[in-house]
Amino acid sequence: MPVTGEAEPLEDLDLAADEYTRACAGADDPTRERLRADFVGLSLPFARRLARRYRGRGEPIDDLEQVARLGLVKSVNRYDPERGSFTAYAIVTITGELKRHFRNHAWGVHVPRRLQDLSLEVGHTRAALTVDLSRRPTEDEIAGQLGVEVAEVREAQLSGAGYAPGSLNAHAEGYDGVEVGDLIGADDPDLDLVDDRTSVERLICRLPERERRILGLRFYGNLSQAEIARDLGVSQMHVSRLLARALTWLRQAMLSDTLPPWAGLDETDHRVTVAVRFRGDVIEARVCGEIDRDNAGHLRDELLTVLHDSSRIRRLVLDLGGVPLLDAAGIGVLVAVHEAARVRGVQLRVTGLQAYVEKIVTASGLRDLIVE
Repeated sequence: MPVTGEAEPLEDLDLAADEYTRACAGADDPTRERLRADFVGLSLPFARRLARRYRGRGEPIDDLEQVARLGLVKSVNRYDPERGSFTAYAIVTITGELKRHFRNHAWGVHVPRRLQDLSLEVGHTRAALTVDLSRRPTEDEIAGQLGVEVAEVREAQLSGAGYAPGSLNAHAEGYDGVEVGDLIGADDPDLDLVDDRTSVERLICRLPERERRILGLRFYGNLSQAEIARDLGVSQMHVSRLLARALTWLRQAMLSDTLPPWAGLDETDHRVTVAVRFRGDVIEARVCGEIDRDNAGHLRDELLTVLHDSSRIRRLVLDLGGVPLLDAAGIGVLVAVHEAARVRGVQLRVTGLQAYVEKIVTASGLRDLIVE
């Protein structure tokens, strides 16, 4: 129906709905279809008036009228005269279709329905309170009027910005020929590190499993050296040495065109040696190397074998002068050897301890084994 500047006459849709219902009773299908079309045509101005209530909100009026007409058709198809006024039912149905259209199509960014409705209510409440208070209302006043939390009002206000977001292709004010998108963002400095990170990942894969684990716990797990030591069952000093050696090798590998040799690949740094010398009924065993969880079992087996094969000895002297590191596993070796020697009636003494190792042995309650 064409839009004119003249006021449209107000039709009595409730009366027309009653006449339509009575005429359809007992009529055949073609007649009901014709009556339905006539009734819809009569109601179109009513739907148009409801659609115009929502103009000026960013949607074309033609689209809104089309949505209102769709709601009108649904009203006619679903109308039950026993449930009351057709006009009241049509208003609810058509208004619901218009609101659904705004929720689904008018918002530039997808926002949950709850926030969409609340955003509209916040806007209407702010306008009403501005008139009543003669000033802009606070968020607390809006929340109190709506019976919601202040945080919900703030969330609704923030979501309201998604209704009509600005275009990145819009002209930037104050700049000649520059779009808004051109002023947003900057070069990502991490892009220059992609090659380095890829190279480091490849080099880390060439390290032994223990060094890889220490690097992971330190730089990805954010654990301290003491925490890593407890996890691995070694001393903090040993973790510091292993970490420093791994980082030094990685640094050299990153700065060199050829891969430098890894001193730890043959595990020689982790081996411990035992030199045994018999002097009558005394056995002197000189131990060299770091004693940790990786080699403690090997050392314990060698010392127990010495005790087992020497049935006439009365004293076992362990010279630990060549041991710069002794962790909890090493203390376990001393305890096991001391117990085995006690059972066989052999006196165990420890000598030549370096300062750090002596502190560990003393703190473990084995001070009586040390010979000054």
